[in-house]
Amino acid sequence: MAASRVQDPYSSGPDRENDLPRGGGLAPAAGRPVSAGQFDRALSDLSALSYALLDTLDEAEILGLAMAHVEAVGAYRAEAGFFERGGGLIPAQANGRNHPSAVDRRVRELAGQDGPVTVPDRPWGRAFGLRGLQRLHGYLVVTSDSEPTEAERFLLSTLVRYTAAALSLAFADRRLSDQAAELQRVREQRTGLQRQLISVVAEQRYQRAVHTLLTDVADTGGGEEAVTRALHGLTGFPALVEDRFGRLKSWSGPNRPDPYPEPDPVRQDEMLHAVAREAGPVRIEDRLIILVRRHGEILGVLALLDAGGEADEHTVLALENAATSLALELAHMRNLAEVELGLRRELADDLLAGTDTGSAYARSEAIGHDLHRSHYIVVVQWSKRTVDDSFAETVGRAAAAQGMRSLLTRRSDHVVLVADARPRARALYEALTVETGTHSGAIGVSAPCDSPNGIPRGYQEAQRALEVRRQSREGYGTTFFDELGLYRILGPGNDHQQLEAFVHEWIGQLIEYDARHHATMVDTLTRYFDCGGNYDETAASLAIHRSTLRYRLQRIRDISGNDLANVEDRLNLQVATRVWKIVLGGSG
Repeated sequence: MAASRVQDPYSSGPDRENDLPRGGGLAPAAGRPVSAGQFDRALSDLSALSYALLDTLDEAEILGLAMAHVEAVGAYRAEAGFFERGGGLIPAQANGRNHPSAVDRRVRELAGQDGPVTVPDRPWGRAFGLRGLQRLHGYLVVTSDSEPTEAERFLLSTLVRYTAAALSLAFADRRLSDQAAELQRVREQRTGLQRQLISVVAEQRYQRAVHTLLTDVADTGGGEEAVTRALHGLTGFPALVEDRFGRLKSWSGPNRPDPYPEPDPVRQDEMLHAVAREAGPVRIEDRLIILVRRHGEILGVLALLDAGGEADEHTVLALENAATSLALELAHMRNLAEVELGLRRELADDLLAGTDTGSAYARSEAIGHDLHRSHYIVVVQWSKRTVDDSFAETVGRAAAAQGMRSLLTRRSDHVVLVADARPRARALYEALTVETGTHSGAIGVSAPCDSPNGIPRGYQEAQRALEVRRQSREGYGTTFFDELGLYRILGPGNDHQQLEAFVHEWIGQLIEYDARHHATMVDTLTRYFDCGGNYDETAASLAIHRSTLRYRLQRIRDISGNDLANVEDRLNLQVATRVWKIVLGGSG
């Protein structure tokens, strides 16, 4: 909270409440006991005086009011008062008498600091600097015929604070009149100075409470749970943390929705923009919301549930402090997560390329992954999604939701998981269709890899399964390598030259015919086999008439010299079309 600060002139800085003796009484000085009732009345009078000081914009009048009230807070006498004007200190003649010249010299010697002052026949004397946010506004010189009690010290210190605040406001008002160009800054200064007039004791209690909150967060590791628990205990309002997408991370207090509503991406973005435009917490419906940010990046959302609009200034400041603390912790946690993610991706890349087994086991253990179990290589490709970090995170999140612990990396057009569990049928695919909002994806899964040495082979198997899925009639879904059957022999690593020779032997004449006549005989034959030899389905898939299909099939028999009714010819022709399409990419 912006406020002018007056250094405690009596000690090295204890809590002001600690100036009061324990047990409800006030510590007496020599022969001068003070009752609790007297102290309360004096404190109440000071509170009333603060309003009078605030309403006064004349520095001399402010000092006059303060000097006139000095005797009401203890066995004091106001010896002198000074206010700053034009770089110098001007005496205020409010008490009807001139102060000794030695007091004037002493005040100027102090050069803005507090310090003792010697006045004849007054054993105790001190000059208090009346300071604002940026400068000294004056001095108040007080003496006493004996050492003040602790209660008198507290009351005098409070009077000094109020006087300094009022002088700061007067200075701000005068400067506002003189410097119109600085109007906005002066208003902010005035607002900040007004805040310091909150009760001194209440302010101290609040600061201790905030300190307790931050200590609790630090002691418990600083996560979302610690923040919401401490914030709820401090303010009494239910506290919650969401990630930047609107998913609940932590809730402390009553009235938690069950189930928690799924976020609406459009409304979430609108909310983030609305809150980001403001400097502090923003009220949206029944929530008081503040963004958790670090260097401009939104890490999450911290909010209090305040349906009755009862949150006060202390609540707002507590929310701001909690957001600052949480931002530091989340930024630290993110840095650690990014380091771990980088290590996991490096290990995944090395495993796919082939790496030393002993080193792989040691590295996996260091990042908490059990590489001794059988693993499956899962390759994910989505035609309508750019393969960036965001998509990789989406795949990792969907896999984790299916109970798959994995190492994740990405390539230019697909994401790769080195997973310790075989995906359940269509479960991963269906989860990703929900996450991405589209069905245009394919997944290839390898056979089990029992050691790190088998992972490069598993990667090739997963790519082959993905390719088969992409080239099939149903191009979207999940394909497992160990369910490919005949297509397993068509995988990478086979003799490419032999495969080309096989294709040329069985459908080479058709390929040459298509090239010369711009025809589609090979594609027609491939589609015929894909449709299981069904005329109607094949004709429909090619968008041609049934009689046209019959003509083309007869021409295929004539050109290739092979009989589709012969079992051996039919099998070899089907394999040849598959090799041509999947392995050779349909090239002539």
